[in-house]
Amino acid sequence: SITGACRAIQKLTRVRVVDNSALGNTPYHRPPKCIHVYNKTGVGKVGDTILLAIKGEKKKALIVGHKMPGPTMTPRFDSNNVVLIEDNGNPVGTRIKTPIPYILRRKEGEFSKVLAIARNFV
Repeated sequence: SITGACRAIQKLTRVRVVDNSALGNTPYHRPPKCIHVYNKTGVGKVGDTILLAIKGEKKKALIVGHKMPGPTMTPRFDSNNVVLIEDNGNPVGTRIKTPIPYILRRKEGEFSKVLAIARNFV
């Protein structure tokens, strides 16, 4: 059976880093992969925190867009987009290169510093 479209981001999902951090932008022969989702369902949606394996390191990231269609009036992206964050929630980069969903402004959580470095919203 084919069940690729019924989950957003789970373990071993390849993601795209959309900030300008040095760790996320230098080329590497393997794409970053999710190795853990920090919620009880194990499926990450927009606004959830995940653990990435990127260039042989473990790094936390915030999901700012995924391919799976979400609720009504939320955008669907062409790739699974994440922003690298430190353990205390501060973003690693200083700018986000792609638009991030407006629904992040209304979600509960510590996203204020990530929202501050975003250029535009959809």
